[in-house]
Amino acid sequence: MKEFLARKNIVISAKRYGIDALGAMAQGLFCSLLIGTILNTIGTQFHIGFLTVHILKINDIGYTIGGLCSFMSGSAMAVAIGYALQAPPMVLFSLVTVGYACNVLGGAGGPLAVLFVAIIAAEFGKAVSKETKVDILVTPIVTILIGVGAAWVIAPPIGKVASAFGDLINQATILQPFWMGILVSVLVGVALTLPISSAAICSVLSLVGLAGGAAVAGCCAQMVGFAVMSFRENRWGGLVSQGIGTSMLQMPNIVKNPRIWIPPTLASAITGPIATCIFKLEMNGAAINSGMGTCGLCGQIGVWTGWLAPSEAAVQKVGAVAITPGAMDWIGLILISFVLPAVLSVIFCKVLRKIGWIKEGDLTLPQ
Repeated sequence: MKEFLARKNIVISAKRYGIDALGAMAQGLFCSLLIGTILNTIGTQFHIGFLTVHILKINDIGYTIGGLCSFMSGSAMAVAIGYALQAPPMVLFSLVTVGYACNVLGGAGGPLAVLFVAIIAAEFGKAVSKETKVDILVTPIVTILIGVGAAWVIAPPIGKVASAFGDLINQATILQPFWMGILVSVLVGVALTLPISSAAICSVLSLVGLAGGAAVAGCCAQMVGFAVMSFRENRWGGLVSQGIGTSMLQMPNIVKNPRIWIPPTLASAITGPIATCIFKLEMNGAAINSGMGTCGLCGQIGVWTGWLAPSEAAVQKVGAVAITPGAMDWIGLILISFVLPAVLSVIFCKVLRKIGWIKEGDLTLPQ
């Protein structure tokens, strides 16, 4: 069996499924649901006819370009997961059907259901790939039947559990904005820097509203914090690659000296409750934005789209409504996203440098 699994490149491990597949799923979600949301918002706010016209109808429902992107999010996630698992072409293409079916059956918890089901379908497809003379029939049939069958059985309960847990976090944050602001901000921020996908986690749990706002605060604290406090070592290239890219670049340095993680994490513990208690910052755009931070400014774009046109999840879960943002909304977003993470992280970093916990070169990015 070990020889067979090795020959088929089936690696059953936490890294393959919990890091590679999860990270790829977030990319698939980004290229479908998130991009679709952004296109719809841009089209609506700037009155761009090409982006607001219904280019086709499915079951009497009109879809814009952005709407079609969101419509295909399940397929995009499944194919991305298959790609991360190094599935052969016939398996990869078959996952289009599996992902769409699973996302629909999973409801609000569709992304989590897609993660499990796409892994199952891809691995079974890889197992039978090129094992028969009629591979062109066997591989897609096995992949699709196993995938859709698994989706039919496990997607609805997975979706319900994920949705319920997300609802619990959202409601707890509303009831206890201070403590949950700290908890959500710190945990999601740490997840963003770890080699896992905070964006996928937020999407799976549908973190919107105040909980989504706390998640944004935590992610921004990590990205902006590391970018600014390591400026002396990494200069402008490091500022951009971490501040607009990802703080995950610091993981090799964190392994060498975990104390460098203290400043941005402390900053997130402060900005989280400030976001929830003072500025009432809510993420009512697509939930995936809650885990993006300043990566491509997706967190800020998500908050903006949530102000103007709340996502379906935000409307259902926290009763979000469209608003016209005022001065305090913009001030809060700027302070939470950029100013406070930068100032707090630098202050904490200076203290740790002074007592010798962080030394010169500890924050230098690997070349």
